[in-house]
Amino acid sequence: MPTRSPWARLALGAAGMAAAIVGAAGACADVLHVTYRVSLIGLPIGAVNLNADLTPTSYSIQGDAKLTGLARLLNNARGASAGNGAIVQGHVSPATFATIAADSKMTRTIRMALAGNAVTGIDISPPYEDKPDRVPLGPGDEKGIVDPVGAVIIPAPASGPIVSPAACDRKVPIFDGYTRFDIDLTYIGERRVATKGYEGPVVVCAARYVPIAGHRRDRPATKFMADNKDLEVWLAPIERDHVLIPFRVSVRTMIGTTVVEATEFRVDEK
Repeated sequence: MPTRSPWARLALGAAGMAAAIVGAAGACADVLHVTYRVSLIGLPIGAVNLNADLTPTSYSIQGDAKLTGLARLLNNARGASAGNGAIVQGHVSPATFATIAADSKMTRTIRMALAGNAVTGIDISPPYEDKPDRVPLGPGDEKGIVDPVGAVIIPAPASGPIVSPAACDRKVPIFDGYTRFDIDLTYIGERRVATKGYEGPVVVCAARYVPIAGHRRDRPATKFMADNKDLEVWLAPIERDHVLIPFRVSVRTMIGTTVVEATEFRVDEK
């Protein structure tokens, strides 16, 4: 188990990432801007902004989310996340991850350093309260993983078209600093979409949430999501960087279907 509050490790992780970017300076770089609209049962409730610097061998992402309209009046929740890392032989290898979430009652921050797809340090403030039904993390649950920001990057298949069944057929092992889970993707088909900045094909994947550890086994929401077959992800290609990025995500929740869909998906050369 990695040592907690390892700020030296975080600094080293950031320095290592900087070195990786310098080493890839000869590669073409793109800047991705995505704005997502969030709706619940068809009603707009929030917005997500994502900005990323991408090359075929590295990524750096910043994103923020907030409730809007009536939803904001009921619960003024907001959050932001950032992460960076490398793309090595078709796999995402994160270096740092940080997130902050706030509502009217509390603000929580999580910072995590990683190397070789393993966690080397975590700081969570304030820490989560342990519950009797929480499934404990095992010795291997912080290894062979990506963080939630790194999970946004889907490396394209090594050969063949980017928009293809091979883009979907994979398992994404995620650790968010507290819980370990898999997202299993399987191919459904392809669609054409059009929004500001992008018109073209997307690959459509069915998704399944598989809890591993850190979750509360007795919570109805945990069982609901583990049994949930109404999850879908649409992935849009960024050809030059040989990756795919979520264009649309739909999830059936206990209070209705939530849809996160791009209203702008723009790639500019850096």
